[in-house]
Amino acid sequence: MRTSTFALVALAVLLAGVGCSKDSSSAAAAGPGQAQRQAPPVVVSTVEQRDIPIQITGIGNVAPYQMVQIRSQVNGQISSVHFREGDDVRKGQLLFSLDQSALQADLQKAVGQLKKDEAQAANSATQAARYTELEKQGVIAKQVADQQRAQAQSDASAVQADEAAVRAAQIQLQYAAIRAPIDARAGALQINLGNLVKANDTPYLVQLNQITPIYVQFSVPEKSLDDVRHFAAKHLTVFAYPKGQRSDPAAGSLTFIDNQVDPQTGTVLLKATFQNKDRKLWPGEYVDVVLNLSTIPRATVATATAIQSGQQGQYVYVVDAQGNAQSRVVQTAGNYQNLTVVSKGLAPGEKVVVQGQTRVAPNAKVTIQQQVPANWAPGTSVAAGGTTSAAGGAAAPAGAPAAPAAAAGGQR
Repeated sequence: MRTSTFALVALAVLLAGVGCSKDSSSAAAAGPGQAQRQAPPVVVSTVEQRDIPIQITGIGNVAPYQMVQIRSQVNGQISSVHFREGDDVRKGQLLFSLDQSALQADLQKAVGQLKKDEAQAANSATQAARYTELEKQGVIAKQVADQQRAQAQSDASAVQADEAAVRAAQIQLQYAAIRAPIDARAGALQINLGNLVKANDTPYLVQLNQITPIYVQFSVPEKSLDDVRHFAAKHLTVFAYPKGQRSDPAAGSLTFIDNQVDPQTGTVLLKATFQNKDRKLWPGEYVDVVLNLSTIPRATVATATAIQSGQQGQYVYVVDAQGNAQSRVVQTAGNYQNLTVVSKGLAPGEKVVVQGQTRVAPNAKVTIQQQVPANWAPGTSVAAGGTTSAAGGAAAPAGAPAAPAAAAGGQR
């Protein structure tokens, strides 16, 4: 019995030792840390060729096409206001009426003086004709006749002055009816009904802004002036995006290039005219402006979030046919919407990582979780199973690995 028990215990110890030896051999063969490492999931897109416009972007300010501050040209009291604040008004539309009593009295006075002087002038003309006849007959001296003729001319000149005074009084009376000089939109009333106003006084009565069409003014660096002037003859298109919008911009045309560079800012003022029929643009607001200069035909483009920054410059992770992510240095030549133009380092048809770069190691295996279009933007859904884009994966993280020196040398 003792011998059998001893034999069974020895056999069990021997089998346990063999099992431990096999597990240790397997772990050693896998290498340290490799047993737990798995290919990280990534989102990729395909490098494409597209016609990409050459653009200048900036921030612009919307300004009215015409702006008129309405002021009274005569003294008087506001007796009527014929519009409401914020109304659209037409050219020639009556806006304000002033009390006309004093102006009508001035006109009647001028008319009365005119009639008096007309009668005097007529009498003087008759006397001058009589004296001229008597002079011919030798009844009176020539000097007396000359004096009468001079008096007739003086009275005739007084009539002309009175006629001018009547016309001036009539104009002053017309100024009591203040009308819109342009088609525009009325602003807030600055002086209300019943107030006294003086000629050309401040503040103005109301401001009119013409908003159809409308201007967008913006500045570009002086280094871009040659390009703008070169392409300006082609009626360049300008797009304006109201703040907070990234689609459906207003489209206009470049219509003004300032005649000098601002020496303080080193920029040139430009203006674009927009028809603004839908009134998307409003005076005073700030907009994102895109000026289209030309087009790059068949440019190589990649999703903007694929471009990372490292110690060797800009780089991307390219996924090869074996599923390995290779770090590759690239050169870029600008952005368009969600695309980046790559001038060197990529070829159409290659797959680049656009999300999940923080988990990727150079020349390591990755798992393609989803393939998205080239113009994919962060924040949009990328997988039907509930996987969405993450802002941290799209931006270049601070701890992103630098592109290897060999890869950088091979691509330049």
